[in-house]
Amino acid sequence: MSNRTAPSSQINETISDDRRSFIKKSALLTGLSALSTKAPFVFAKTTPTLRVMGTHVTLQEEIRQKAMADLGINIVFQPGGEAELIQKATTQPGSFDIYEQWTDSIRQLWQASAIQPIDTERLNYWNEINALAKTGKVSPEAQIGLGDAPHKILNVQDDDSLGTEFTGKISFLPYVHNVDSFGYNTNKVKKGIPYETESWSWLLDEQYQGKVAVVNSPTIGIFDLALAAQSKGLIQFNDMSDMSQDELNTLFSILIDYKKRHHFAGFWNSVPQSIDYMSQGRVSLESMFSPAVSALNGQGIPVTYAAPREGYRAWHGVMCLSSECQGHVKDAAYDYMNWWLSGWAGAFIARQGYYISTPERSRPLLSENEWGYWYDGKETTAPLKGTDGRISVQAGDMRTGGSYTKRLSHIAIWNTVMPNYDYSLQKWYEFLLA
Repeated sequence: MSNRTAPSSQINETISDDRRSFIKKSALLTGLSALSTKAPFVFAKTTPTLRVMGTHVTLQEEIRQKAMADLGINIVFQPGGEAELIQKATTQPGSFDIYEQWTDSIRQLWQASAIQPIDTERLNYWNEINALAKTGKVSPEAQIGLGDAPHKILNVQDDDSLGTEFTGKISFLPYVHNVDSFGYNTNKVKKGIPYETESWSWLLDEQYQGKVAVVNSPTIGIFDLALAAQSKGLIQFNDMSDMSQDELNTLFSILIDYKKRHHFAGFWNSVPQSIDYMSQGRVSLESMFSPAVSALNGQGIPVTYAAPREGYRAWHGVMCLSSECQGHVKDAAYDYMNWWLSGWAGAFIARQGYYISTPERSRPLLSENEWGYWYDGKETTAPLKGTDGRISVQAGDMRTGGSYTKRLSHIAIWNTVMPNYDYSLQKWYEFLLA
């Protein structure tokens, strides 16, 4: 991790050299294996088992069961926490076949040669993947946002670095994505106006002291709090996606002062924990992910997902292919990637507030009210159920922030691993322990 502070050109050269060496060795070993053995035909008839490592966001049992039924393969989900997953994936690429997380993991995975390029010619719906992942903009008028917008690290360049020029080889399959903000209980916090009065600064507003929680993730929570501190006028960043050590020192000095005044009620580690914080009255507002808001509304707790005037913190899901995945399992991995973009999975995750890169494939599987609410920002004329089967949207509701295009056009920053990641990690834990 220490070389993350090196210039990007130097990093790319190092990565390219390391990966070229890795690829040459892998090709040699593969060739020797092919010469010495030939798998019996019966092996081709064996049902492959696909090991999918990732987070609980996408590794849901309903998805696993549906994919196995549709594809006729065995699928094993290996869910875990962000830090745990990155560490295991970068050091043990043989422990998984498919890796599902977010774009802020790509640079580490690629640098470690833990993943291999994905061939777009084997992706059935590549041409239908929308512009967000390919250009950084869902519409010409949209703001790209700071940090690692997906298009910046999507394409494998001819020198084996990652960049914007399309080559037919990509580092990840773009699929699930969304914009995040904070949720607040309107029984405790006066309802704001989307894009006007709702603000990240609320996370550091003294009137909510002792009733605020933040996600315990050094690559996510840090931006929620940085956006709050800057919006409140406590600090001004040159580039929030690439904070200097001096800026990190100033930011965490501010945050530690807040913490010592007992401003924060907790730091949640999972979506269920964030739900508990709000349902039990521990907090009035907190960093949140869309499924938590949906679940709380399903429990009858009036939580609004803010549309901050400063813009959202955006994330894009990545589906990666292990560098050690080969043969029939690799074929199954491509089948699984294609299945994810074929319609059903996109409709399923839409009901918890997430988007898919091929939305038109999912549209026929959503009711007119569901599509209107989740994608078009229209008022629904009937109650809508979440993935848990509970009503999460009442008749007459409109999605906060509006349509897909409007929400994805207001991005302040993307989840990003900064060049000073090691130092920011150190400061984050100092903050938690203060």
